[in-house]
Amino acid sequence: MRPLSQRCCQSASAGDNGGVDRVRNGGASGGARGGAAGAVGGTRGVTAGVNLFALRSHNTALVLDLLRAAGAPGISRLELADRTGLTPQAVSKITARLRDDGLAAEAGHRASTGGKPRTVLRLVPEAGHAVGVHLDRDELRAVLVDLTGAVVGERRAALDLGAGADAVVTAVARETERLVAGALGPPADGSLAAVGSLLGLGVALPGPLDHARGVLHRVTGFPEWDGFPLRDALARRLGVPVVVDKDTNAAALRLAVGGEDGSFAYLHLGTGLGAGLVIDGDVHRGARTGAGEFGHQVIQLDGPVCECGNRGCVEALCLGAVARGEPAEAARVLGEGAANLVGLLDIDLVLLGGRTVTGAPEVFVRGVAAVLGARTRGRSEAVPVRVASGGVRGVAEGAAQLLLAPLFGRGEG
Repeated sequence: MRPLSQRCCQSASAGDNGGVDRVRNGGASGGARGGAAGAVGGTRGVTAGVNLFALRSHNTALVLDLLRAAGAPGISRLELADRTGLTPQAVSKITARLRDDGLAAEAGHRASTGGKPRTVLRLVPEAGHAVGVHLDRDELRAVLVDLTGAVVGERRAALDLGAGADAVVTAVARETERLVAGALGPPADGSLAAVGSLLGLGVALPGPLDHARGVLHRVTGFPEWDGFPLRDALARRLGVPVVVDKDTNAAALRLAVGGEDGSFAYLHLGTGLGAGLVIDGDVHRGARTGAGEFGHQVIQLDGPVCECGNRGCVEALCLGAVARGEPAEAARVLGEGAANLVGLLDIDLVLLGGRTVTGAPEVFVRGVAAVLGARTRGRSEAVPVRVASGGVRGVAEGAAQLLLAPLFGRGEG
């Protein structure tokens, strides 16, 4: 069996443009929302000037995303054509190749309004896998997920992010190799590149960093990482594709792929504080991939010194309150920072996560919501901002989505 990355490229480029004229701007509905984002330069829908390869990739991604959204019950070719706007002939070509490549399979038959029963197709989850690694300041968590994002293997290990690049790269490589071997069996030649279903490795860690090049900047508290090419170092070590992003972006991507629509902010309070921003369904990284450095906004000019060198940062005030055993005060400070963000972006959903939040989720949700409510009280046009927990897990799974999401036309940026 050919490696999945090779199979996907061939599926995406082998003439599945038979229905391009029927693709409408935003025409894909349901699970295919945003399918054009990766294939068409981050825009929504097909626009003029898109090259033929991009259209083919876009169409394949639309079909794959709908197959994934349909789950085990599956979806018929006629439904795929209706929801994507592609011609039935184009859908047949795409699904035939996906079946040949092992990415799709029959899921039975469904009664038709006339003629023979319709064949229903489903995604084959075990046809592809991705590893997601969360590098926190003191812990490494790695997961192996299938094409649906379901976790099929997990490992944890203590980590000192300040131990140096060699030690951290070695730890990531060791845990990744053990994880894959434990869940899928040891590779025939000992190399991860020989695992045909493995798309690669996604790594999420505190920023700031350059997502596009996979290079770290001055990670708060660990300035020695500045300029280190983590993506390339791990790719050389493991022999598989690697993507690197901030922990907050990865968690926000998981939430967006998992069904959170529209625009929202994910605030992650653990050993540090940051934000993942999703605008109109897409992770917003900024022109220099530096968006979301939420923890280092100054809200108290004469406040305590933060590890970034400034005084009175939200992160320093939050972590200080947590260290004193005052989670309600930490929530109040977090709420003030969140209110600034809501005012700037006009979003109506704030999701909270990170180990500190999950230790007392009700306290943080209630505290942040109270501050947001107070800051918007009296505005006749104000719409209540919803505050909720983003779940116990998320960063490692989101790191895996850095590899998976583009396959389904999502998450590239």
